[in-house]
Amino acid sequence: MPVSLAAAGTLAQSNLALGYQHNWWQILTSAFMRNAILGGTLVALAAGLIGYFVIVRNTAFAAHALAHIGLPGATGAALLGLPVGLGLGAFCVGGALVIGALDSRANDREVATGTVLALATGFGLFFNSLATKNSSTLTNVLFGNLLAITHEQLLTFTGLLVVLTVAVVIVYRPLLFASVNAQVAEAKGVPVRTLSVLFMVLLGLAVTMAVQAVGTLLLFALVVTPAATAIMVTARPVLAMAISTGISVASVWVGLAISSIFNMPPSFVVVTIACGCWLAVWAVDRVRNSTIH
Repeated sequence: MPVSLAAAGTLAQSNLALGYQHNWWQILTSAFMRNAILGGTLVALAAGLIGYFVIVRNTAFAAHALAHIGLPGATGAALLGLPVGLGLGAFCVGGALVIGALDSRANDREVATGTVLALATGFGLFFNSLATKNSSTLTNVLFGNLLAITHEQLLTFTGLLVVLTVAVVIVYRPLLFASVNAQVAEAKGVPVRTLSVLFMVLLGLAVTMAVQAVGTLLLFALVVTPAATAIMVTARPVLAMAISTGISVASVWVGLAISSIFNMPPSFVVVTIACGCWLAVWAVDRVRNSTIH
């Protein structure tokens, strides 16, 4: 019995040791990790910029749907030998245009979004089944691969972030007005329908970036969760956007550092940190509200 206990203890220690990487600093300062940090930061900035409006406009489901709508674009592009990001972006933006055009009829929009989502997912699986080489593409689209971000993707992410930033700065006030109270904004002459389509296109671009970093299944936590956390902290739009961006960037940086030290999937750690921040703020907010009442 003592021998068995000793063997079990040794096995447990070896299993724990397997997770820790002694050369984590070399990994963290390597070229591929540098690309991951830069790419993740660009994606986090875009997510923080657009996430606030996603919450205010109640389009969280649309953000989730766009990621899945991009799935057949990515797998189809891989099947044709085209850049995966190109197919992903084309389908995300195309889906955004359809959803944006239906924005004035909320009930129809939800039904149409769900239907297009199911159809797109089906096509994505069909395209994936046509070639075995697409299996890695499907996995990367579903779960993301921060460690595989290339220099070309960094250039693309930078360009998309610039477009997002410039567009949001230009339409910030009317977009905020239309997001908070669409009926009053329309009565004041604000082009609510046009802004809705434009916002969905911008969301499609942000989703295109985020999917390549954390994947379709985990995108919600990077685009929506930090913004939801920030809104619980403050009602001021600019400050909420700054807090949301800060949470997103911190989640990426800390997540990549932890994944380097303990050999864990980066996307999992990034999303866990973002969700942990939301849970902590939510718990504090609930305690504070119960104390006040």
